[in-house]
Amino acid sequence: MYGKVLHIDLSRKRSWVDDQSELFANRIGGVGVGIKLLEEELPKGADPLGPENVIVFAVGPLTGLYPMASKTIALFKSPLTGNLGESHAGGRSATAIRLAGYEAIVIKGASETPIYVAIHGGKVFFRDASGLWGVGNSLTVGRILREREPGAGVRSIMRIGVAGEKLVRYACVTTETYRHFGRLGLGAVFGSKKLKALVVSGAGIIPVKDVKLYRTLYDEIFNAATRTAIMRKYHDIGTSMNVSPLNEIGGLPTRNLKEARFEDAEKISGDFLAENYLGRRVACSHCPVACIHLAALREPYEDEPYFYKTTMISYDYEPIYALGSMLGISDTQGMFKLFHEAEVLAVDAMSTGVVLAWMTEAFEKGLISERETAGLKPRWGDWRTYLKAMRLIVEQPTEFYRDLSMGVMYASSKYGGSSYALSLGGNEMPGYHTGPAAHIGFLTGARHSHLDSAGYSLDQKILKENRKPSIEEIVDYLLEEESWRQILSSLVVCFFARGIYNPAFVEKALRAVGYSFNSSELVKLGLEFLREKNRFKVREGFKLKDLNLPERIYETPSPLGYIDREFVRKAVDLFYAKMGL
Repeated sequence: MYGKVLHIDLSRKRSWVDDQSELFANRIGGVGVGIKLLEEELPKGADPLGPENVIVFAVGPLTGLYPMASKTIALFKSPLTGNLGESHAGGRSATAIRLAGYEAIVIKGASETPIYVAIHGGKVFFRDASGLWGVGNSLTVGRILREREPGAGVRSIMRIGVAGEKLVRYACVTTETYRHFGRLGLGAVFGSKKLKALVVSGAGIIPVKDVKLYRTLYDEIFNAATRTAIMRKYHDIGTSMNVSPLNEIGGLPTRNLKEARFEDAEKISGDFLAENYLGRRVACSHCPVACIHLAALREPYEDEPYFYKTTMISYDYEPIYALGSMLGISDTQGMFKLFHEAEVLAVDAMSTGVVLAWMTEAFEKGLISERETAGLKPRWGDWRTYLKAMRLIVEQPTEFYRDLSMGVMYASSKYGGSSYALSLGGNEMPGYHTGPAAHIGFLTGARHSHLDSAGYSLDQKILKENRKPSIEEIVDYLLEEESWRQILSSLVVCFFARGIYNPAFVEKALRAVGYSFNSSELVKLGLEFLREKNRFKVREGFKLKDLNLPERIYETPSPLGYIDREFVRKAVDLFYAKMGL
């Protein structure tokens, strides 16, 4: 049976299963089902950090069957923005949930004491986590749970660090060490519920309706992923390949976007990291691409100069931007240490980097002093000071660091400097200053994320064609792109594979597992899911009039020149008009 939803009530320490097969039949799975469950289960106006907040994990009908259908969608009310929280993670989480016999997990309530939940097939266990609460390194928590729980090799361990316990609004949930539900504060929601971790394992069987068609399509996807250039770039260098080309065209945010080129970009570029630090590649479950790149950081022990320790550190473009160029850091090993600290504390690297960049400029301009920073003197490129600041944001020894833990929009509203506080829709800026389409995409995207509609791709296409875009062209592109991504997020398919999973192919892939949607129906359904997500945001207080770009984005030229304020305003209004909002 497809469509089993596991409900977990942390307050009462009980669980039950609902048959929602009709819901999945009409809405595919993933985000299509997840947004409906969130609407139904979450009381309007609920406190994001209160027990009434709901977490929905959802997978899709292709999970566990096709390559790169390996993501889990998490939906919740975000403590960072106050409306829709949506985060995607790979690793083994999706396969584990599906093989445990579920297509979605709904978590509500809050425990009075720290716990973790272990799901092993049809059994749900509520375990005491008092001994894990307060452990300073989230990697250690994962190691302990690996020893305590069965299912090695097929289970998923999703856990928070101290940042989640301390309710840092951009705390993340780590899964399998190198993957994350990174954006919009799911870690803080876990922390508010005293939920330290969620462990899932199973050994179920996933049925296929048309085995012959399935095998044909499987081979087609596998070959496209491994024998063509479509996915090769992700395997060889990964998204860190973006550093050099973005820097060359002047689209790499540097020193809080005071500039869009970094003079030392070569030292943090994908080619440089691969040649000098790449230790191994890792893949998500049921993915042949292996786009996860791990750097081997080799350091001598302080008291034993001829003995070394090697730390494996995951890297890709977004943390390189946020904890590299955004902070003016060219010391490669220092940048890696910031990445590792983000893993230890379990915080979103993007939000953390933007917060630290604002802090540095606010300190430069005299808005804050050593009194607020507890004696720290943040300077561009000084990774050691940033390392200390990251820990203080989590420990929150002073009011200032508690304010930083609330996000850059909140901190700037209190101390000033909002003109260079790079927050869009309440979410900290991703690493693309390529032109108007990127920033309009950040404003209009349901998550205010670069993964919503990829406007930066359109900017770069327009740059190559040496022309000016129209408002209609940008809006139509963003709307079409984000609408289709709702289908990919319902399947659930990694966005890196979007070139393979086009409408015609998805129609066939779904037919093999028992669905009968045609391509045009899928496109319409994606747009409807997007509208539902935006209606949910409005329900929770989102207001179109509050959507504005920080002044800094207008001040720093992009590869397409200075971004025009009136152009952006008209595009945003047109986008939401076409959405029916």
